[in-house]
Amino acid sequence: MNAWIWLLLAAACEITWAIALKKSDNFARHGWSAAAIIFMLLSFVLLARAMKSLPVGTAYAVWTGLGAFGAAIIGIVWLGDSRETGRLVSLALVLAGVVGLKYFTPEAPAKSDEAGLEK
Repeated sequence: MNAWIWLLLAAACEITWAIALKKSDNFARHGWSAAAIIFMLLSFVLLARAMKSLPVGTAYAVWTGLGAFGAAIIGIVWLGDSRETGRLVSLALVLAGVVGLKYFTPEAPAKSDEAGLEK
């Protein structure tokens, strides 16, 4: 599977755990708390998979950028967060940065271990 797909899935899990963490009410609601922890771990696993082929800086910046963008949009649409123009412009800039990183980052082949075997 393409590393960018792994990264998008990791970002989706990042958004999910952030919203679940908010809904957990400081870990008082156990279902939401469990969801936050599960999606957090899954997000890390998927990010690690994407980093097999993508530069660490690009993968991490896209993961956090999409996570922040997605969580903020869900906060605005469903949780009543502020829709102030400055926030929306700033979110657009984050998204532009993520698109730029995708456009300007070539995907490298999977790295090999020291014995020359592909992992």
